[in-house]
Amino acid sequence: MTKSVAGRPGPPWVRPSSSSVRRVAAVAGAVVLAGTAAVWASGAAYAAPRLPTAAAADFGDCPSLPDAVDPTRWRCEVHTAAPRLTLGKVAVSLAPITMTHAEGPMPDGSKGQVWGAMHSSPTAIPGGLPGAPAGDRAAVLGLAIQPEYGGRSDFYTGQLSLRFRLTGPLVPHSCTIGADAPVDFQLKRSGPSRWVSQDPPVIEFSAYDDRFTVPAAEHCGPLTGPLNRRLGLPATEGNLLSYDASYTFKTYDQLPPRGDDQTQKGGNLAY
Repeated sequence: MTKSVAGRPGPPWVRPSSSSVRRVAAVAGAVVLAGTAAVWASGAAYAAPRLPTAAAADFGDCPSLPDAVDPTRWRCEVHTAAPRLTLGKVAVSLAPITMTHAEGPMPDGSKGQVWGAMHSSPTAIPGGLPGAPAGDRAAVLGLAIQPEYGGRSDFYTGQLSLRFRLTGPLVPHSCTIGADAPVDFQLKRSGPSRWVSQDPPVIEFSAYDDRFTVPAAEHCGPLTGPLNRRLGLPATEGNLLSYDASYTFKTYDQLPPRGDDQTQKGGNLAY
């Protein structure tokens, strides 16, 4: 995947319109986590919900940097999103997710990205296992969905892979949509980015993907067939991820020192 130069202006989808904010962007480096809102595609814009501000951001998941890079030119970015997901027959507003990654120039001048971490929690699927009101009334019939990092990301181009774990009292822990091959998203901008704050930097954006395909759930034991019929999987069309997000960032020289000396140790480049 790509690697990046931190000192140039951000990509078009994150460049603010005012000259003062452009100056902030130039000093701070390319505002790249909004790269998940990759541009050049139109879509209906919608108002982003109020998300946690930079003051509430936790930089504890900032990854270790590759060897021989300049920590003053690498940023750790913390990104909180409130996704809405339609896959197959199911439409849910997912619980907020938080993703952390680092980016900056490699020693050879190419662009680098290092994955940090993703945190999420389950969201109940209305109707539970049977897909009927009884599923909401009986706890044992409950069914929930939880997004997990799928092992691939490119925040410059808006590419992201996720798996979706299905949970419930009767559902095996291994039951997952995209267990063997994750769901691949190519996010596109659905509205302009907005700077909420310049110091600390806080940017909001919205993105979407309506062209991804969803595989069948796997490793669900005897519930595999019934669950896939219940959820309408696999689904090759009619799927939608709407993605409202807020993010902030710090360069590595602004981060407090850690015991593992994270500014010097190598990390895993994001794919």
